[in-house]
Amino acid sequence: MAAASFLLSPRVTLPLRRGSRLLVSCSATSSSSSSDAAGGVGFQGRVGFLGLGIMGAPMASNLMKAGCDITVWNRTKSKCDPLLSLGAKMAPYRFESSPARVASSCDVTFAMLADPESAFEVACGANGAAEGMAAGKGYVDVSTVDDATSKLIGKRITSTGASFLEAPVSGSKKPAEDGLLIFLTAGDESLYKRVAPLLDVMGKSRFYLGDVGNGAAMKLVVNMVMGSMMVSFAEGLLLSEKVGLDPNTVVEVISQGAINAPMFSLKGPSMVKAAYPTAFPLKHQQKDLRLALALAESVSQPIPTAAAANELYKVAKSLGLADQDFSAVIEALKAEMQSSQH
Repeated sequence: MAAASFLLSPRVTLPLRRGSRLLVSCSATSSSSSSDAAGGVGFQGRVGFLGLGIMGAPMASNLMKAGCDITVWNRTKSKCDPLLSLGAKMAPYRFESSPARVASSCDVTFAMLADPESAFEVACGANGAAEGMAAGKGYVDVSTVDDATSKLIGKRITSTGASFLEAPVSGSKKPAEDGLLIFLTAGDESLYKRVAPLLDVMGKSRFYLGDVGNGAAMKLVVNMVMGSMMVSFAEGLLLSEKVGLDPNTVVEVISQGAINAPMFSLKGPSMVKAAYPTAFPLKHQQKDLRLALALAESVSQPIPTAAAANELYKVAKSLGLADQDFSAVIEALKAEMQSSQH
């Protein structure tokens, strides 16, 4: 992997917005692109969206609100219902919908799946999206996967004559709902330019990072740092309480200093109350740390802090917290503290 290609010259674009609403025009026609009143270029074509979980559903919803013609699919069909009630379509396939059928009926298909195994199966498995791809179509995988999986998916998609773009996102449930995600893209640059208006509907910025694999690597680096930061923050909250300080004051002090991060102000108050409403599931954070450790191993880069953090997320999973927000990792620290006192 040529790391220098994305460290030296990333291309970042900030979308044109008026207030909080993105100016974009979506059309199901296949004619050439046109400009909207503000000078933004609209996307022309039908859009497929595979995977309507905690991230995919609000992303697809934002595309619909922008006027896009959306066809959806999800393993659990009931998760499609809210979008279907808003006017989304489903593509029937032998009385069932399938990724292949969605891809065959759309010009560009997005996929937001939970893990590398699911992403690969939906793209490349039986009735997978690749079976519906062809020249002129595009596949944009916004899932968080390892670079090897992304390359395998890309190879299968491009073997059909279609174009492939990996575009994992930085951001959780609320940014997805508000259209404020950050897209870390790599792969076919012409497809990147083609879907830029759609990315701008769903996000506040987008980076083009070069070859397939670089987007996946960037996402794993970002989530590795985030997961480690959360563990350190949790340690700080528990230590402050142990020595008689008010952890809420700790959150306030941190929020006004050089180490302030939105994550601390957002998660801190709930963590103090031992409440962990899910924005980013803990099991996904642990998965990303596991993938980051494998990435580091592949290039002989030690990441001991991330390795230690990963072990705590594994403990938290063993405590039944996998589906809680990743801030619930603080419970693993509490459990270790209690065990050390016995």
